[in-house]
Amino acid sequence: MNSLSVLLMPMALLYPSLAGHGANAPVMPQGLEAGLAADAEQRAPPPLGLDPVQESRALPLNEAPMSRPSGQVRIEQRIIMRISPRRPGGREELQAQLPRSRTGTKVVERKIGSCLNAKNIDAVQTGPDNRLLLFMHDRRVISAELEKSCNARDFYSGFYVERSKDGKICVQRDRIHSRAGAKCSLRQLSQLVAVSD
Repeated sequence: MNSLSVLLMPMALLYPSLAGHGANAPVMPQGLEAGLAADAEQRAPPPLGLDPVQESRALPLNEAPMSRPSGQVRIEQRIIMRISPRRPGGREELQAQLPRSRTGTKVVERKIGSCLNAKNIDAVQTGPDNRLLLFMHDRRVISAELEKSCNARDFYSGFYVERSKDGKICVQRDRIHSRAGAKCSLRQLSQLVAVSD
């Protein structure tokens, strides 16, 4: 804004009130009046939205603005448990947990049901006849028989299992995965118990 418009601004503000007094009202040059009007528009405050509401005509459905398609987000959580063999120094401890067949005793298998709490498994070891020996926290030894198409030797370094909602490994329901890529289901679970003859 130039200095001339600054000097004439007070006169421009008085102009509407003086214009109503007839011929004695001062006449403002046209160029100056246009410049002052442009300055006033630039400094005009934004509209407050208090104007009367205009009626909007209803649009037919095919002309109505379409909303943006919304995406669906799904959060899933998977927990993979790893059951590993104990370190080499602990293998003797695992062997000590196995029931020993002393004179007059033998090791038998007793069925324990179809599910086993996965968090209670301490370690795993391959066993005879396509079986895995599961060593539990409570010092029980569980024999897990694998399905016929699997080989227990594939699980020499332990196995992975996806944690189910109930936290158990069940026969014919859950599949265990070896680090070599084998996937197997369990056929039967039984506990090894030493009994006397």
